[in-house]
Parts: sequence; C-alpha cells; structure tokens
Amino acid sequence: MDNYGTILLVEDDISLAQWVAEYLTEQGYCVHVCHRGDEVVGQVKTLKPQLILLDIMLPGLDGISVCRELRSFYQAPIIMLTALDDEMDEVIGLEVGASDYIMKPVRPRALLARIKSALRLTIQSSQSHKQHSIINVGALSINSESRSVKLNDIDINISSAEYLLLHYLASNAGQVVSRDAVFKATKGREYDGLDRSVDVLISALRKKFNDDPQNPEKIKTIWGRGYLLVATAW
Repeated sequence: MDNYGTILLVEDDISLAQWVAEYLTEQGYCVHVCHRGDEVVGQVKTLKPQLILLDIMLPGLDGISVCRELRSFYQAPIIMLTALDDEMDEVIGLEVGASDYIMKPVRPRALLARIKSALRLTIQSSQSHKQHSIINVGALSINSESRSVKLNDIDINISSAEYLLLHYLASNAGQVVSRDAVFKATKGREYDGLDRSVDVLISALRKKFNDDPQNPEKIKTIWGRGYLLVATAW
C-alpha cells in the first residue's frame, strides 16, 4: 500500500482513536496514536509527522496548550478536533496556531478531505513561496523563506494560519479577493457557507496590526465580495 504520509492522532477516546487510525491506515497513511497531551511534543520530535490531528480535551495537557507549544518549532498542519457546539474552542485553536478544525462527531470522508486539503496546501504553499521570497507592502515585509513578518522593521508574532492568510492577502494587495478564493488558497478547499475561521483570523490580524475592528483601514471586509488588504495603508 502507498504511504501518503505520517499522521499523529492525539485522542484520549480509545475507541474513537482506534477506528480513525484504522480508517486512515486503509487510506494509505501511516498513523501513530497518542492518548495524552503531555506526551505529544516528544512524539512529534521523534516521528516528525506530516500532519497532526489534535483533540482539545486531553489528560495531562489540553489541546490548546499543546498546539501553542508545538507552534514554537512545528510548521506542518495541525487539525483540531472540536466539540460540535463549542465555538470558543475553534476561535482559541486558530489563535494559537491550528491550521484548521473539524467538528465531532467525526465523519470519515470529511476528515479525509480535510487531511488531503491540508497536505496538498502545504506542498503548493512551499512551491509558491519559494518563487516569491519577499513581499513588501509599504512598511509591511513578509519573508516567505523564514516565514517571518515585520512592520516598520519590528517583528510581528503570528500563527501559521494567520501567516498563510496574510501572505495571500499581501500577494494580492489592492485587490478584493473572494471568500472562496481565500479558502482555496489558505485551506485548500472551498468555502462551505458555515466556516468562520477566516473571519476569526482576519480579526486576529487586525488586532496584531492595531487596525480598528470597527473601522479597519489595513484589512477591509468588502461585504458581498470578500477581503481587501489596502496597499496604501501600510
């Protein structure tokens, strides 16, 4: 069987972890399972997985704290597993660096689609960023090789998901980009009509760049059309 990559599944529900691991193994992935949050960092450094599936409620250390710690050294996709009705988990997860999230109860095909999209996007993003190593928009500078962001020569600390969104908006500075285009570029999939993750990330970026959320000047939401990074506002 083909090996499409190594996945670390972090889930304390043993029966759920077992069927997810079996399903993904059948689809051609090499799956390792971890049941405790405080064991994740060590396993990631040993296994070097291409993607992590990370539950939020874990013994030892919760998934939010795990994600925050991982993002100090791990740049590959992290997909968080969140409760169906807990919107705050989604927001906090994205803010600490989750690439995406999927609701429980987990649907096999939906999970597989998210994994494929995330891995495909990683390859596409790497190829694209090598072609455009530095993007400058006014005083904003984005270095694609180091994945670093500066404004007025001051380093701005942003998550991987925030970086992908900012990079795409800056690459299209002065142009309105549709919500669908943003999802395809930053998540590798189409907008499903319900996902609020891009809005959460836009809000987080505005906060980090001191852009008034009530009357933003740097990153605007153009109702009915999409988003605009204003080239002259930086």
